[in-house]
Amino acid sequence: MIPFLDIKSINYQCRDELVEACARVIDSGWYIAGKELSAFEQAFADYCDTEFCIGVANGLDALTLTLRAWKELGSLNEGDEVIVPANTYIASVLAITENNLVPVFVEPNAETFNLSPVAIEAVIGPKTRVILPVHLYGQLADMPTILEMAECHGLLVLEDAAQAHGASLGGRKAGDWGHAAGFSFYPGKNLGALGDAGAITTNDAELAETLRALRNYGSYEKYKNLYQGVNSRLDEIQAAMLRVKLTYLGQHTEHRRCIAKRYIEGVTNPVVQLPHCRNDEQHVWHLFVVRCAQREALQKQLKIAGVETLIHYPVPPHKQSAYALYNDLSFPITERIHREVVSLPIGPTLLDHEVDSVIDALNSLDL
Repeated sequence: MIPFLDIKSINYQCRDELVEACARVIDSGWYIAGKELSAFEQAFADYCDTEFCIGVANGLDALTLTLRAWKELGSLNEGDEVIVPANTYIASVLAITENNLVPVFVEPNAETFNLSPVAIEAVIGPKTRVILPVHLYGQLADMPTILEMAECHGLLVLEDAAQAHGASLGGRKAGDWGHAAGFSFYPGKNLGALGDAGAITTNDAELAETLRALRNYGSYEKYKNLYQGVNSRLDEIQAAMLRVKLTYLGQHTEHRRCIAKRYIEGVTNPVVQLPHCRNDEQHVWHLFVVRCAQREALQKQLKIAGVETLIHYPVPPHKQSAYALYNDLSFPITERIHREVVSLPIGPTLLDHEVDSVIDALNSLDL
């Protein structure tokens, strides 16, 4: 079976370095908020071309704490509205409602699956305070247009860059477009830890300072708590391992791009709708997502052919039981996407002959 993603083999490439990094932390006797965290935060800020990086426990906390920090700074109030794509993963929405803010769902662009500026404009109202573009599957949203709209209406922009490490548009990377950005380093991400981990990037010094306190029980100084904060700290071992893996991210991204190019050029079966990529964008292909009206049959035949696939995601947030308040809303583009999407194998250790086998299996589909 050709695996969707072989995390074990990815980590094996740098196993000795990861073991050395872990040993270094173990031997240091310092496991929280130490030199490894500071070094990774600086390295990732440099990678994203931002002033600041604040490591946190996971990607959800990265989004949640940023919105919380803006509340503490007086930029947001409970009941304010956040515009978010309806087809995102539920974490984007959980961060909004955890802060007692109101998600305003909008349809994505039908080609890119990313937040549509036209849809944004249609829902901006007196309570709108934030636009939350999600760089879905590793492709940046139309950030120049979104930023122009945000500036015109005096809105904050929070990038959900959980799937877009290193993605760029016009030479400007994910994490450096909005007022802040949330990243996830979940093991399956393009830059993945060996556990949960996340980070926030920003060029706002006041926001960065507030976030550092919020992630650490609301404390700037030990036993002095300015805020009712949380415990959301990126630990030393994960920071050390992420420093190692960050050095491999460039070559891993290029391998993903090569696979995506081969899929796009090689898959000719008309029942498979290939993804759309902007000509001026550096897509990082966290996921290679195709669409098929007969998804169940497609997955069944691919499984028989020895190809593992996944669905990202089968149910949109507004149709989840957790958000029953929104279950009656209708977003036809979003709902069709969620019915039809299938994610193909893609990753930095996928072999050429495996890519050939996936292409052959797709072109041989009889649906």
